[in-house]
Amino acid sequence: MLYVIRHGQTDLNKEGRVQGRKGLPLNSPGIQQAEKLKEQISGIRFDYIFSSPQERAVQTAEIATVMKANIDERLNVFDLGTADGLKKEEVRLAGGIPDPSLYEGVENVANYVTRVFGFIKELEEKYAGKEINILISGHQCTTGTIRAYFEGMPEDGNVLKLASRNGELKTYEF
Repeated sequence: MLYVIRHGQTDLNKEGRVQGRKGLPLNSPGIQQAEKLKEQISGIRFDYIFSSPQERAVQTAEIATVMKANIDERLNVFDLGTADGLKKEEVRLAGGIPDPSLYEGVENVANYVTRVFGFIKELEEKYAGKEINILISGHQCTTGTIRAYFEGMPEDGNVLKLASRNGELKTYEF
């Protein structure tokens, strides 16, 4: 079984800012969300814990499982470039992401989806049909992309429509 969690709240989430690779650690409510996840999954023995390299995702995974997370760069948050940290209402969007013609360094959506899908496909090839529990800790974009892997991509390609809320758990089977 695959368990996918979105990191708990940070101050940037609370302030309504877009949060990418310049993100913050969990704030007090975020730590409480991770503790709640810990209660939800307390009876599960995890064989593997994977996380984005972002501190907030690692913290959430390790609080929730009381295990060390294996960092995988393919789970890193979508790079928002120079839009990172701006108020959501200030950001000019193009198809659900900061407009790459206005903000430098915005990641290509197809590349992002390919790297996350590649990670999940690798897990599926290794572990499908086996009695194994894997936890992945990530971000809004990660949880939406993983859901798209299992349920199909939205017609407009906006995986954020499928994303989890802070501290939310979803499960999937290969």
